[in-house]
Amino acid sequence: MNRRFDLHVLGWLLLLTSAFLLVPLAAAIAFRDAPGPFLGALLLAALAGGALAFLTRTSERNLRARDGFLVVSGAWLVTSAVGALPYLLAGVLAPVDALFESVSGFTTTGSTVIADVTVLPRSLLLWRAMTQWLGGMGIILFTIAILPLLGIGGMQLFKAEVPGPVADKMRPRLAATARTLWGLYVGFTAVQWMLLMLCGLNWFEALCHAFTTLATGGFSTRNGSVGEFASPAVEWVIIVFMLVAGINFVLHYKLLTGRWREVLRDVELRYFLAVVSAAAALLCVVLWDGVAGGLGTVRTALFQAVSMITTTGYVSTDFELWPHVAQFLLVALMLIGGMSGSTGGGPKSLRIVLALRSLRATVHRFIHPHAVVPVKYHGQVVSDGVLSGVAAFLTAYALLAGAAAAVVAAAGYDFATAVAAALTAIGNVGPGLGAVGALDNFAHFPAFVKLVLSACMLLGRLEIFTILVLFSRQFWKH
Repeated sequence: MNRRFDLHVLGWLLLLTSAFLLVPLAAAIAFRDAPGPFLGALLLAALAGGALAFLTRTSERNLRARDGFLVVSGAWLVTSAVGALPYLLAGVLAPVDALFESVSGFTTTGSTVIADVTVLPRSLLLWRAMTQWLGGMGIILFTIAILPLLGIGGMQLFKAEVPGPVADKMRPRLAATARTLWGLYVGFTAVQWMLLMLCGLNWFEALCHAFTTLATGGFSTRNGSVGEFASPAVEWVIIVFMLVAGINFVLHYKLLTGRWREVLRDVELRYFLAVVSAAAALLCVVLWDGVAGGLGTVRTALFQAVSMITTTGYVSTDFELWPHVAQFLLVALMLIGGMSGSTGGGPKSLRIVLALRSLRATVHRFIHPHAVVPVKYHGQVVSDGVLSGVAAFLTAYALLAGAAAAVVAAAGYDFATAVAAALTAIGNVGPGLGAVGALDNFAHFPAFVKLVLSACMLLGRLEIFTILVLFSRQFWKH
């Protein structure tokens, strides 16, 4: 590995993060908030990044496969640390809490340790929403769009950032792919921003919710989340854009370029929409007499179903008051997650599809031991390597969630809280059940629990193996 150049890239990433801090700094000046926290964070990040980039400059400018994992993992750690500085310098959060809030933001989890967000300065609320928006498409994906300017090839970063079973490039050059993805992301954000203002939200709250919807993050400017607006129009707009964010962005590109037949034939999309429809229908049946009846019930059921499966984590009502079967359905949805290539978290729908097809093939082989039953996807045979990768991921996902739940339980919490906290952290969802329910926060956890859950958020955001490989001795051998 070229560790010197790895550090050089991280230095440039720190400089990039410091540049993003110019936005909340300008907002603080415009809103007459104290600009000191953002100016201090910006200067610290810029000085550290500039020094690191200068001291580690080298003529060898190649990123190998292993370098990609190291740079991506390091990037999420350093950006999370920088993201925590404004909370810390503003004096609103202690160090561990500030790190938890920042990690939750950049990983688009949406869990919070802030009991009352309405007392925060608007510039800090904007930064809080921005961390999710930047993390949604991935700060690395943004960076590889400009890496050619530094003479750096970005494919290793792309593979480490998107380590799922399918990494579908839309255009031949990686930087062009990244710019196209970000163009779609920015465009969808702008459209939702305008629609939310038309629905009655002021420009600031509309912008913050557009940021956190397209990121499937769920940070809100209100303690009661989206439900506090009491606006069906706002909820319908957010439902639509949560679905947009939870769908593979490659499919959006194909649809906008006229390849709608390919979109309609996509197996994962059909599965994803079928699950959303079935879950919303079941929730409607369960809630019909207890929520609002009629279209109100449909909207509420669809909102929470979409919010959970896309791992956005917005809340339109306190679902802990719902029947247990409805709560079970919501937990099941967070165990599926959004589509591959979306900003959503969780195991991803594609892995679930492949796992189900592999299970079906295995059962068939038990009945017909000599039969050759390949697992196919879009008419192509899926390799054993991909299937074993899916199985390994789901195994690691379950083991890590179980370990995190054990840590929470060891801190004295009940079973529902322990399991929900672990699943919502590693799935990057936000709300759960028990003491981390729809309208609760994570401030009550001890510091070591918050650090464990922060680690789970990072593992979930980078799909586990990007970080796990760093703990292998083989990884560090030349």
